[in-house]
Amino acid sequence: MATLIRTVWKGYGFIFDEIAVYLLFVLKIGPNFMKNRQPFNVEKLMILHNLSQVIACAYVFYETIVYAWGWKYKWICEPIDFSNTPDSLNVAGFVYHYYILKYLDLLDTIFFILRKKTNQVSFLHIYHHTGMVMLTWGAVTYFPGGHGTLIGMVNSFVHIVMYGYYLLTVIVPSTKNSVWLKKHITQMQIIQLAWCCLHMGILAVKTDCQYPRWVALVFLPNDLFMLTLFIDFYIKSYILKPSARKAKPKEEQKECEDEKVNHSIEDAIVRQRKMASENLR
Repeated sequence: MATLIRTVWKGYGFIFDEIAVYLLFVLKIGPNFMKNRQPFNVEKLMILHNLSQVIACAYVFYETIVYAWGWKYKWICEPIDFSNTPDSLNVAGFVYHYYILKYLDLLDTIFFILRKKTNQVSFLHIYHHTGMVMLTWGAVTYFPGGHGTLIGMVNSFVHIVMYGYYLLTVIVPSTKNSVWLKKHITQMQIIQLAWCCLHMGILAVKTDCQYPRWVALVFLPNDLFMLTLFIDFYIKSYILKPSARKAKPKEEQKECEDEKVNHSIEDAIVRQRKMASENLR
């Protein structure tokens, strides 16, 4: 047990160092460096990054279908195959590829900092990226296969669409103004997290599953927390804001109507005074 704890701590110590450097840059070093500078033009780098993400995520999604979830894995409960067979090694391979992609995701935040888009470096953004690196490291190190790999399949598909949209916004900047696209991509992310919660929740109720049930204690709270954050973001961005924009014209219209009424009253008073003055004459 002591050896296991030391091994886990040593591995996570390495991850903590990398995450610490990332957080130090995006929260302090980067913003301070850019404070008195103009935003960098990193469009070409972003095109390369987003295109690479689309291709890499598509490849990992393809691997998850061919080697696991297309026709080999059971959707309800799938144990981990720790053997050295070609099938199990292929699965472990795409789990590792997915883990590497989580490091590539960190470049999103770096680009935000270099472009001085610090308003997009939200708690949701940072928590999601750092949490995924740590969780996928644990998966690729101790559970490279089985039930939990469905998360990688679903997330890879979502990232194909998401980074395809990012690529489009760089090439065609007017696409950024499309609320419809942003709204539906966020909906897709919410569906993804709800699916992952249901998938991990199966471990909590299916007692005969040979996949380690305690893994649900780690992934399920994180997925539920992420789902809550995304739903909160969706409500604030696509439900409350449009309602506020619709309410504002109504308020302005009411103010105009009130002004018209006031002017009418004032005009009537002026006319009455004028008529009274003429009668006195």
